[in-house]
Amino acid sequence: MKKFLYIMVFALVFFLFTSCNDDHGLKPKEPVTLSLWHNYGGQMKETMDNMVDEFNETVGAEKGIILSVTSISSSAALHEKLMMIANGDPGAPEMPDITTANPKTALILAEKGLLANLDDLFTEKELSAYVPRFIEEGRLESDHLYVFPTAKSTEVLFLNRTAFDRFAAETGVTYEDLKTFEGIAKAAVLYYDWTDAKTPDVSGDGKAFYHADSLFNLAQVGCRQLDEDFIKDGMPEISSGAFQRFWHFYYDSAVKGHFAIFDGYASDLAKTGEILCSTGSTAGVLFFDPVITYPDNTTETAELMILPYPTFEGGKKIAMQRGSGMMVANTTETKRYAAGIFLKWFTSPENNLRFVSSTGYLPVTDEAFGDMMSKEIEQIDNQNIRTLLKTSIEMQKEYDFYIPPLFAGIDVLQDNFNNEIRQKATDSRAAYRSLLTEMAPDAAFEQVKTDFNMEKVIELNE
Repeated sequence: MKKFLYIMVFALVFFLFTSCNDDHGLKPKEPVTLSLWHNYGGQMKETMDNMVDEFNETVGAEKGIILSVTSISSSAALHEKLMMIANGDPGAPEMPDITTANPKTALILAEKGLLANLDDLFTEKELSAYVPRFIEEGRLESDHLYVFPTAKSTEVLFLNRTAFDRFAAETGVTYEDLKTFEGIAKAAVLYYDWTDAKTPDVSGDGKAFYHADSLFNLAQVGCRQLDEDFIKDGMPEISSGAFQRFWHFYYDSAVKGHFAIFDGYASDLAKTGEILCSTGSTAGVLFFDPVITYPDNTTETAELMILPYPTFEGGKKIAMQRGSGMMVANTTETKRYAAGIFLKWFTSPENNLRFVSSTGYLPVTDEAFGDMMSKEIEQIDNQNIRTLLKTSIEMQKEYDFYIPPLFAGIDVLQDNFNNEIRQKATDSRAAYRSLLTEMAPDAAFEQVKTDFNMEKVIELNE
């Protein structure tokens, strides 16, 4: 009898232990609260907050998980707060249980031992459902998965189709020309002359055709399209043939006024009709206004066309892989397990598509990029989002995606590069315009190039 009782007691204890272990300490009647930070704004914030509410009312209520959301005003502000935590600064907030962040921020936190290895929260089979390149980008330090893809982005070509069609009808430029950067540069020459002719009393006052939101990204991807690396040993390689292709594409056109020289996003220039097309993140689609307000205060409704990212002639179809993911704090086992449940729910194909269908982001699973997305597109009210997702499906099939290198100081390098290149173009543009008063355009440009020292394009080695 005693033996039987011992067996029963042992079985009961084992059952209770394994039950608790399976739930990793989660108790529906005593829910655990997870803090979640994100830097989404506008429609993205509303969608994210609604989905968190739904999680709390369904899966969260069933499992014993409550997400408490804090919205941070910008990615820069979020990065600053996380760096305060990493550095142990006085007044630093507590580390959130889950937060959006990019790999550059995650690397610093991982080095401090503040992040959970998400490989421990997903099985190999579960991870195989996600786009491999998206998972790869989140692997840092000894190949540990620290940043989980929740919504990614790439870069595309945004085009004011309404204004472009008028221009194309009179000049013969086609959409085919916009598939390459060289074609864009040639179209920009025609557009400058075409718009200059509209103001015959003011010679040399044509309009810019194109703007790149990030010259640093354009240089990286352009070089990669041409089978070369822009960054070598942590520094830009400006002597390569691929970089020369990028440089002459941008510098020559900017100096002559064919491309905009602007420290900001192209969507701001597009709103006033100052440019016709631009390359930038898919996440920027929400910032393009359907109504163009020209400098003379006239307005026009314009259709936004979204085309695949251009390539340099002879180059491969490669585009930048962008976007942040979510990190999980290296806290208690229960909280880590609960965070994993949320990430699986949020990135399931159905839920992930709901999120990206109201934003400019891309889904993160192979299944979501297939028939599911094609069906979801037809249900989306926003025409720009529909157009964007159709282009994204095309690029997912035909393009490779470039993951930029990750190392300490790359943010400073990027800022220095963008600022230096713009300043050189600005100075050369001013010199070129001044010389036009005394010599022909071609001669003026040759003079500017002669005076300009290419070796000082970026003085980042000091």
